[in-house]
Amino acid sequence: MSRDQISTKTRILDTTWKLLESGDKNIRMSDIAKAVGISRQALYLHFPNRADLLIATARHLDSVKNIDGRLERSRAAQSGMERLEAFIEVWTGYIPEIHGMSVALRAMRASDAEAASAWNDRMGAVRHGCAAAVQALAKDGDLNADLSEKTATDLLWTLLSVENWEHFTQDCGWPQSRYENTMKTLARAALVS
Repeated sequence: MSRDQISTKTRILDTTWKLLESGDKNIRMSDIAKAVGISRQALYLHFPNRADLLIATARHLDSVKNIDGRLERSRAAQSGMERLEAFIEVWTGYIPEIHGMSVALRAMRASDAEAASAWNDRMGAVRHGCAAAVQALAKDGDLNADLSEKTATDLLWTLLSVENWEHFTQDCGWPQSRYENTMKTLARAALVS
């Protein structure tokens, strides 16, 4: 596909994605515009501010990687246990694919409110998935009676954090399959009565 056939908006999102994954923690709108080959004014016509651009880029990554399609089995699950396990499989398998962008956004978020907004937006989506799995367990009567749905969601969301994935797979050297199976086991032990 030629450069002219790819929409400017898609070029902006793809370029921002690549710049974020490159590890540059000081990406400015002018840097993105230059890399895309457009003026800053043209960039601002598509994205009125940097926060909107960073959030759109993270969502673009989800779209390119078909996260909605991947979550279909979890969303269509017939039981809370099935939903929990399917969600864990999808999310734990997706973390390695978005890790580069997550590193960049997390590194920038302490001093960059726009990067923090983008990261919080995506982690809010993960929390929503955790809450849906917990609600399905509760509906089936399988949620640990000692946990409220909120507490169970907090627990699952923390268990499945990108930071925990890094500790197990990067720092401890676990293979991805061991990490995924362990998260399923821990989630069942903590959440299921």
